[in-house]
Amino acid sequence: MKKSKISIDKINNAIKKIVEQIEVSEFKPEMIVSINRGGCIPGVYLSHYFKKPHNIIDVKSLKADSGNKFSLLINSIKDNKRILIIDDINDSGETFNIVKKIFIKSNCEIRFAALINNISSKIKIDYHGQLIDKKDNPVWYVFPWEDWW
Repeated sequence: MKKSKISIDKINNAIKKIVEQIEVSEFKPEMIVSINRGGCIPGVYLSHYFKKPHNIIDVKSLKADSGNKFSLLINSIKDNKRILIIDDINDSGETFNIVKKIFIKSNCEIRFAALINNISSKIKIDYHGQLIDKKDNPVWYVFPWEDWW
């Protein structure tokens, strides 16, 4: 599979587009939740921009856990009614779908964002920095934090 390196400038532009889309939608996140690991860097950027707390969810742990560990996360967000969940890419939609199932029980308004959104994904997200279609162009995207050395 062909690889495409994403530059830090493209990351910054994608985050700016996400911010613009959030502002246009008038969604006011009260907490930013990053999907570990790819969502951490854009999550921190958004947390600083919106001046809101930041939390991390590890989907690999979600798959291995019955949900008990994540009751702590759900409890930590219960006072925050508007949650923005961010990842680097919405590829197949599997990761966002797992997270959606956990947060659906939280009675929060959840919105999803990704730097890159594959329109062929099973899950439709709310905000994105760049649109792709892996059906037409099956590229593997490499982010700066995955290949900096």
